[in-house]
Amino acid sequence: MRRKVIISAISAIAIAAVVGALVVNHRFPFEAASARMPPVVPTVPVVAGTVSSGDVPIYLQGVGTVIAYNTVIIRSQIQGQITKINFTEGQTVKTGDLLATIDPRPYQAQLDQANANRSRDEAQLTNAQANLKRYTTIRQVDIGNIIHPTDPNGLVVATQLEPISVIFTLPETSLPEVQQQLANGSLKVEAYSQDNTTKLDEGSLDFIDNEIVQTTGSVRFRANFPNKEHRLWPGELVNAWLLLDTRHDGLTVPPPAVQQGPQGPYVYVVNSDSTVAVRPVKVGQVSGGQALIDSGLAAGEQVVVDGQYKLQPGIHVTILHGKAAEEAAAQEAQRTPIP
Repeated sequence: MRRKVIISAISAIAIAAVVGALVVNHRFPFEAASARMPPVVPTVPVVAGTVSSGDVPIYLQGVGTVIAYNTVIIRSQIQGQITKINFTEGQTVKTGDLLATIDPRPYQAQLDQANANRSRDEAQLTNAQANLKRYTTIRQVDIGNIIHPTDPNGLVVATQLEPISVIFTLPETSLPEVQQQLANGSLKVEAYSQDNTTKLDEGSLDFIDNEIVQTTGSVRFRANFPNKEHRLWPGELVNAWLLLDTRHDGLTVPPPAVQQGPQGPYVYVVNSDSTVAVRPVKVGQVSGGQALIDSGLAAGEQVVVDGQYKLQPGIHVTILHGKAAEEAAAQEAQRTPIP
């Protein structure tokens, strides 16, 4: 009898434990599930780009001034009153074009007188030819006179536009490298607007000045441009890009990916586990919408292009694509002050 009582008590305790567990799971299902699930790792949305590899042109950039090959003051060879102007300011002219007409009446009177004198002289010539056989050789020399007006401004100033040249300067430290590349052949020069957004023309390097400007430590260069579209104008300030070399298999990233820190430039690299790491880099140049990376990255790696201000090393990121990436870039542009 006592054994039955003990077994019944043990059974009751087991049933109570099972019922209690069911009640707890039923009343607090989410608490129990959360206790079994791992914590959610927060991620930061960013825009990323891929390190590209290819041929990258190496440029030296300098500020230049457009210079005309020839600028001349056109003067009249005779004196008289101008009766007609046959050009407008800024008009393109060429050799042989009629620019102005001088009153011909005084010269017409002189011409009529000269014709009369010619008739007289022709009669005398006939008589002289008859005497030629009887006398020694006769020599006749005619000398023409040209009147030079003293007006210092002349009639008009003509400036050559095709071709045209650009004088620009580069630091003297660039001179040995330019000379070395120039020894291998001609170097191409591209002319851009002052904001580097508009390409104006392509030309070639013509000459290097034979001395260094001591006050600035720079060297002057001249480049020739065909200027067929007249996009280069005398006196205009332009940016001259001297194509020095082409880097084969060069690594490039979008310029916004490169950040500046106390130790120099760096980028955020996206690891395979979606975390980011800081990677110091060496930038060769930034031009044409791409930054040339001399060291620090490998082709195919992903780098953060937008959203760096929210990052720290080791943080997990989510890479945005398409419209979401465009919206994030627009928000970043609004947040970043214009220098």
